[in-house]
Amino acid sequence: QVLLVESGGGKVQPGGSLRLACSASGIAFSTFGMRWWRQIEGKEREMVASITTGDEVLQYYADFVKNRFVISRDNEKNTVYLQMNNLEPEDTAVYYCNVWGSQWWGQGTQVTVSP
Repeated sequence: QVLLVESGGGKVQPGGSLRLACSASGIAFSTFGMRWWRQIEGKEREMVASITTGDEVLQYYADFVKNRFVISRDNEKNTVYLQMNNLEPEDTAVYYCNVWGSQWWGQGTQVTVSP
C-alpha cells in the first residue's frame, strides 16, 4: 500500500518561510519523480513543483513560485521537501504531494499566509 504523508504546514506571516515534507512508503521511492501541488479554496488544483529521479535530478516550477520555492528529495529518507520562502497571502492553500504520473496522493497540509 502506497502512503504519502505531508507535514510542515501552518500559519505564517507574509514574507515568511515554511518547509513542507512528504514522507513516502510502499514504493521504491528513489525510482519515482515527485510533485507538489496546491489547491486554493474555490480553485482547481495546480502543480507547484516537480523533481525527477536518476543520476541527474531536475526540478521544475510553476511560474508563480519561481525563485521563491525549492523542491528537493532525500532518497535515504524516502522524503520530498518543498522549501517555501517569501510567502505571499496568495500562497494560502492546501498543499499535496503526489507520485509523478500516478493516482497516489497525500492527504494535504494547510498553508495559511496572513498578517
